[in-house]
Amino acid sequence: MAVALVTCAVQQTPTIDEPVYVGAAVQYLREHEVRLNPEHPPLGKLIVGAGVALAEPRQDPSFEGGQSALGRHLLYEAGNDPWRLMLFARLPVIVLTLLFGLVVLVFARELAGTAGGLVALALYTLSPDVVAHGSLATLDVPAAGFLLTSVWLLWRARLRPWRYLPLAGAALGAALATRMSALAAVPVLLGLAALSTRCTRAGPRALLKGVALTALAAVAVVWAAYLTVDPRLRWAPQQHVPTVRGLRGHLVDLLPFPEAYRDGMRIQFGLENKPWRGFLLGRRYTGSLWYYLPVALLVKTPLGTLVLWTAGAVTTVAVPRLRAAALYVLAPAAVLLAAAVQGSRDLGTRYALFLPMFLAVAAGCVLAARWRRVPAVTTALVILVAVSSLRTFPYYLPYSNEAFGGPGKTRLRLHDSNVDWGQDLGRLADRLRERHGGERIWLVYKGSGVPSHYGIEAADPLRVPAARVRGLLVVSDSAAATATGRLADLIASSRPVDEVGHSITLYRR
Repeated sequence: MAVALVTCAVQQTPTIDEPVYVGAAVQYLREHEVRLNPEHPPLGKLIVGAGVALAEPRQDPSFEGGQSALGRHLLYEAGNDPWRLMLFARLPVIVLTLLFGLVVLVFARELAGTAGGLVALALYTLSPDVVAHGSLATLDVPAAGFLLTSVWLLWRARLRPWRYLPLAGAALGAALATRMSALAAVPVLLGLAALSTRCTRAGPRALLKGVALTALAAVAVVWAAYLTVDPRLRWAPQQHVPTVRGLRGHLVDLLPFPEAYRDGMRIQFGLENKPWRGFLLGRRYTGSLWYYLPVALLVKTPLGTLVLWTAGAVTTVAVPRLRAAALYVLAPAAVLLAAAVQGSRDLGTRYALFLPMFLAVAAGCVLAARWRRVPAVTTALVILVAVSSLRTFPYYLPYSNEAFGGPGKTRLRLHDSNVDWGQDLGRLADRLRERHGGERIWLVYKGSGVPSHYGIEAADPLRVPAARVRGLLVVSDSAAATATGRLADLIASSRPVDEVGHSITLYRR
């Protein structure tokens, strides 16, 4: 897994979100003010910032611009090497991804023994989604991993609550201080804290004490993240903060977090109200589909993993000694998934990245089933997962399983971070030099990279009459998936001749 993570980190150009987080991290470290990217709490960007600080990036102190502009300035305008800067930014997330693998191993081993722990670890390390996003300077893996760590510590608290409940609360706070979507898990995890305390046959007062201790630790970590950035907690929003009314507005007002956090929540609710464009199984639409995430997970999860996830979930419920564990492993994942499917942004399975972690632990429990062929069948399924995962190396982001045609066909069914998130601009530059030197290039690129920085000299086909677009038309697959009007006509009147990284298609006109 380490080899796969580092290979992806070295070879991929910045995805759409990464420059924003890198720019915010630099601003946190140098100006000590929570100003950029308030829609996400600061901890994940501080983690990214630990790597960025080691790279010692140059920045024009007089530069003024928004979060996207600052990221582009740091990578392409300030004299920094974008390859080196992005690698350093991604390294802390890579380390965390590997450490969360140890949590998966230990958690599953405590439930189902060493063999079960190894099965869970295998599914985790071979998960294309975990590898794809664990190699990026983004917030999805850290938030999901902190939640899993919190649940594991709550499980351990069944025997020693006063040792593990504060640690579980701290891990929950780390998740809340990384992504606000982790708030959906708070009621479940506090309920598990009460359950863990109850396992020691404690009375009602001790029960309340255990829940309060967990909650206070979580709140303290969120405050600590903001205080680390700015001990004075200055907050002057640089972007419009929408007014949130009704029940949502009241809940935001009640959050025991800094005002910057609450305003970030309001911005998130504002983003939820935007008309996002979606693409699923060849269908273009505006808005969201409740079944988008389940279908996308079916496409992007190895077939053997799907079988083992299902078998593991059934086993934890069916085997009496594991039923208590089912509440810890399955309930948080179910609540988080229910919350995720309600979102309006059908942009990728990264919004459900907790599933490959929690369900890997559940899959390890399949060995507890009393059927003599279980070990052999489980081993065979893990081998199938390994083959499927290794076949997609190093193109993990556009992975889809064999039932849906593999990574080369993902673009026909999904878009955005499921297949093309701007990660292959460097590979495109290499391909154009190797195979298409001297040709006229027309480019529609959907990403945060700057094509000219990589030596790609191209024109925009949407700014000239269609009759003038002759030569090589290069289109990001995310742009092609939702193409309408001029771009759709250009693609329809061209023929595909090449592809790069299963995320960019080259057409001949």
